[in-house]
Amino acid sequence: MKRKISAIVLGILTLAVNISCAQKPENQKNTKMENKEKDKPSGKTEIATFGAGCFWCVEAVFQNLEGVEKVVSGYSGGSVPDPTYRAVCTGTTGHAEVCQVIYDPQKITFEELLEVFWKTHDPTTLNRQGADEGTQYRSVVFYHNAEQKQLAEYWKEKLNAEHVFPNPIVTEISAFTKFYPAENYHQDYFNQNGYEPYCQIVIKPKLDKFKKAFKDKLKH
Repeated sequence: MKRKISAIVLGILTLAVNISCAQKPENQKNTKMENKEKDKPSGKTEIATFGAGCFWCVEAVFQNLEGVEKVVSGYSGGSVPDPTYRAVCTGTTGHAEVCQVIYDPQKITFEELLEVFWKTHDPTTLNRQGADEGTQYRSVVFYHNAEQKQLAEYWKEKLNAEHVFPNPIVTEISAFTKFYPAENYHQDYFNQNGYEPYCQIVIKPKLDKFKKAFKDKLKH
């Protein structure tokens, strides 16, 4: 059936640091992504939507996977239409920072994406990842179909039953409704701003550990 994921493979890679993702530049232009038609996947691709804390970190990880064609940072799960980053940061819109992962299921499966998701953040801390705290940083899988829902729920239950993590997984598993791309300056953030302190202290160490753990799944 489905392979068993060992406790070693599912060790938490998140670093305990005192730098918060909320310390994002506010002096940059808050324009939304343009040309949304370009972001629509082709008929051969599928979409997964994950929230695992700061979307800069999540984006940097999934961009490196073979079979992933595009990763877009944005907001999902809230009640306010077309939210801005500033509004989401207040925690009043209900949105989570997420990444939409557009992938080729012939090259990488949703189950493999889930494996990366579980491993590269702490799914046991409610509304918090490291120094980032608030509902916008919650651990969440927004499923797009019945199969994604079944797989996410299966692995959440299995990992809890096997006590892979020291505490129960609190990851939200909810139906996808709407995705709003984040402002342009949030997109491809690590690749464009790798020299910044947050990228060097938080994202790069996590990315290095991820690459070491998933060498066989990386883009060449």
